[in-house]
Amino acid sequence: MVETTRRREIEEVASSLFHRHGYSGTSVRDIARALDIQGASLYAHVASKQDVLWSIVDRTATRFENAAAAATTYTTVPPSPTNTLAALVKAHVGIVTDDVQRASVFVHEWRSLSPERRADVARRRDEYEGRFRSVIARGGEDGSFAAGDPVAAASYILTALNGLVAWYRPDGRLSPAEISDAYVLLSLRSVGAGSRQRHEVPA
Repeated sequence: MVETTRRREIEEVASSLFHRHGYSGTSVRDIARALDIQGASLYAHVASKQDVLWSIVDRTATRFENAAAAATTYTTVPPSPTNTLAALVKAHVGIVTDDVQRASVFVHEWRSLSPERRADVARRRDEYEGRFRSVIARGGEDGSFAAGDPVAAASYILTALNGLVAWYRPDGRLSPAEISDAYVLLSLRSVGAGSRQRHEVPA
């Protein structure tokens, strides 16, 4: 339990430093200093700075994946593409606003991972984006959306969603719920929801 707590403390501090200064701009000594321990003592809990980054990125990727899976898991007939896309957007915003520092590290620093780990994250990111592409394609087929290419549309929406890490602040003007509602509306408009028929935005 003590080891788990210390490991989480290291990840929290590292997330804050990576968020503010970038992975390359943060040293092991910086992390140790922020924890008020000796640099050598840090290695009793983690193998390397790269190991810390991987842990942060992997945990955050899993959170995004689980949230998206929950948003697109149906026990009965699948809802409309409009509702599904809205659920995916809300899930993504929820993960970012719940821990913007870790989300920022995931968005900006995953390319600093080793080639093998980077390839794994790239594959998982593509699968995650595939959920957006799939629902957008389905919406285009049934007339819910007027968007053209699903790949471009999904990339556009996720780029906007990931941009939250650059400006979201827990004490900012907009609450997570307000941001979520705003991004749902903007995302649905970007794919032309309502251009062919009227849709209500899910609550």
